[in-house]
Parts: sequence; C-alpha cells; structure tokens
Amino acid sequence: MLIVMKKGATQEDIGRVIDVIRSKGWEPKAIKGGERTAIGVLRNDGAVDAGLFLDLSGVKEAIPVSKPYKLVSREMRPQKTAINFGEGVRIGDGSLHIIAGPCAIESEQQAIETAFKVKEAGAAFFRGGAFKPRTSPYAFQGLGIEGLKILKKVKEETGLFTVTEATDIDNIGYVAEYADIIQIGTRNMQNYSLLKEAGRSKRPVLLKRGMWATVDEFLMAAEYIMSEGNDEVILCERGIRTFTRHSRNTLDLNAIPFLMRETHLPLCVDPSHAAGRRYQVEPLSRAASVMGIDALLIEVHISPETALSDGPQSLSPDEFFNLCEELRGLGVL
Repeated sequence: MLIVMKKGATQEDIGRVIDVIRSKGWEPKAIKGGERTAIGVLRNDGAVDAGLFLDLSGVKEAIPVSKPYKLVSREMRPQKTAINFGEGVRIGDGSLHIIAGPCAIESEQQAIETAFKVKEAGAAFFRGGAFKPRTSPYAFQGLGIEGLKILKKVKEETGLFTVTEATDIDNIGYVAEYADIIQIGTRNMQNYSLLKEAGRSKRPVLLKRGMWATVDEFLMAAEYIMSEGNDEVILCERGIRTFTRHSRNTLDLNAIPFLMRETHLPLCVDPSHAAGRRYQVEPLSRAASVMGIDALLIEVHISPETALSDGPQSLSPDEFFNLCEELRGLGVL
C-alpha cells in the first residue's frame, strides 16, 4: 500500500503514519516527491487496511499496490528516477547516455586508449570488466584488483564515469570502492546474496536481465536491491536465449515499452551481448535509441580481432564514432 500525504503535511503527520506502520510489524518507505511525500508499506504478509491511515492528520489517500514488486513499481513512485553522477550527467533525465568500452580490461594502455576514443565519440561512461565470469573455465577471467586500479586511472585521466561487474560478494566491496556503477551480470541476476549486498552498497547498480529471465523476474531482482535501501538501480536489457542461431541472443525490444509503463527505474539496452556479431550492433543500437531509453551499453575495443573477450561483438573506435554520429543525426544523442 502507498500512503499519500497532503501537500501541507508536517513531519509530525508523516511520523504518525510511520509509527502506525511499524506498530504492525511492517516496514515504512518514505518517497519524497516534488510537492508531497508518499509512504510505502513493505513486508506485509496480507492486505493492508486503508482505514488505519485515512483518518490520520495529513493523509490524502491510501492506494493499494497490486504488483508483487513494490519499490520498483510506478504505482509506488510515479515519477521517473534520475541518478545524478555530477558534472551535469544524470541517467534518467530524458537524455540518452552512452556507456562504452571493452568487455575486459586487458592492460593499462588498452583501457586508457579506448577510453579516450569513446569519450571523443560522445560517451560519458567507460565500461571494462576486471572480474569476468566466463562460460569456459579456461577463458580469460580478467585482471581482478589490478583491473580495478586501471579503471580508477582511466577515470583520473579521462574524467569518464566507470562501470564494472561484481561477480560475487567477495569482490563487490572492491568494485564499489573503485567504480562509479556496480554491474550485476546476467548470470548473477538471481544471485540473491549478491543483490542484497549491492542493495547495501552506496553505489548505483546496473542490473542486467538474466538470459532466461521473464520481465517480472527481472523486476523482482531489482526489488531485492531496492529493499536493502539502494534506490539507484538501472535496468539493462541485454538479450535473452531463444531458438535463434543468427545472433548470440534475441534483443527483447518488446520489454522496453512494458518496463517504461511498469517501473520508474532508468532503462539501458546492451545491443552488443544481444547481437554477438559486430554488424548487428549498430542497427540494434539505432532501434533501441529511438524508444526513449536512458542509456546504451556498447562494447568497443581498439583492436577487436585480438580482444581476449567478446571480440566478435566489439566495435572498433571508428565504428563506434560512426554510430554516435548516426545517433546524433537521429536527434537522440
């Protein structure tokens, strides 16, 4: 349930509502809007009696929340969430932001050279994996802590905000220390211990949809993060497993308008992992960009043919520059 306060409600009025919620063993979640405050009721086992609140001073209305995901729902928070990174960069503010870089950080030179290239083209964020969960145990697993140190140097030298993946609860603390955004990858979308730890962190989280996950399961994963106190979650559609062989995954663009209706959280699309093939990345990027999404996550490598991870789906710097020019031509960047 969502308790909506009147415009002139005082802190004492809000406090009384919170006290009633806590007295029932439930959890209150205050949501401050532009003109009024709303208070969500969480961790209730059954229906909540609206009569508990309607006669309290300062209460305007009590609205039932029908979705199993509450904190991520537009029923709970109608206004779009915007995440502020400073320097005028806000994901969710109605503009399109580009997150670009290699799948994996391979060396300091490779990372910094790529970072300057993607910044020149128009990216505001640099992505690069330090810890890499790979299908094969013999594939390159990333540089670990050394990769995070390189990521920090990338930010110092280029000014780009940084994104990298945490693969388990043992390394998420290091990722939060070095990166601006913690990425939770597709294989960990339902790693609930990791989601809770991300929810207790002080960093925004980019949550990728599981490759076999329904949209409802995707939203419930975000709910795990938000239920631990972290409201800064970016949802990333990155393709799902289907019967197709002409691409690595199938980019579920149908999910985008549904998510826009269901949740207030910013939306990102990763065409690189959906495609798995370089020639498909650009058209998928264009298609996603005109749907009103908040960010594109694109793999870029200075030498894709020698990349240690995901070279076939990585754009060269020139290809990435051309893509950004096309997006500017479409008026979305």
